[in-house]
Amino acid sequence: MHDEQSAMRNFQVLITGASSGIGRACAVRFAEAGARLILAARRKNRLHELGAELKQKHGTESFLIELDVRDSKAVVLAFNKLPDEWQQIDVLVNNAGLSRGLDKLQDGRIDDWDEMIDTNVKGLLYVTRAVLPGMIARKHGTIINIGSIAADEAYPRGNVYSATKAAVDSLTRGLRMDVVDTPIRICSVDPGLVETEFSEVRFRGNKEKAKPVYQGFQPLKPEDIAEAVLFCATRPAHVQIGRMTMYPTDQASTTMVNRRQ
Repeated sequence: MHDEQSAMRNFQVLITGASSGIGRACAVRFAEAGARLILAARRKNRLHELGAELKQKHGTESFLIELDVRDSKAVVLAFNKLPDEWQQIDVLVNNAGLSRGLDKLQDGRIDDWDEMIDTNVKGLLYVTRAVLPGMIARKHGTIINIGSIAADEAYPRGNVYSATKAAVDSLTRGLRMDVVDTPIRICSVDPGLVETEFSEVRFRGNKEKAKPVYQGFQPLKPEDIAEAVLFCATRPAHVQIGRMTMYPTDQASTTMVNRRQ
């Protein structure tokens, strides 16, 4: 903890999709490490609750942005309007993402496809484009993209979601090439099954459909992913964690899980 606090003191960390799940866990973990936080998400009430909690527990200073990363103009406006004291972003965690539906491609809903592509791929691009030039100008910064093991191995009815995460992986690799002549680090953390609201979102709030996804085994927790993200962010300047893949011990692939029930 001491080294992490030393590394994060006075750092400013931007986390998208910060109101729940992995994003929220990252906010808590970076707050514990002493960072100042820029928290962005669509759900304003949850953001304010989180900001107040982090202030009370850790004395964390937070700047809250109600933001839908799918809206390119809103993204540009949000970062152009940052107060001077919040302009320097040292770490960007591109976490905002979702899945919709679990259909064969021939039965898929185009609205679901658009929402996944616009959030998982284009939203990541919009935010990165807004933040990266400042990092390059300051010659300092780390970008950590939250990917998925689905980038490597599609699973039945996960067609478009898997494609978006493959795109995230490709963009991460390409971006690392684009900034290789700068001190900027480009990382990704790619988890398997993590118990969050992910499946509820996929099934549009249907808890009964979502429940079996995490039954019969011990899935990863959001805090596990947050710990990995902090690890990436706190390495010495000459160390870049290109990609960290994380599975529950009970999972061997996107389709193979050791369920005990």
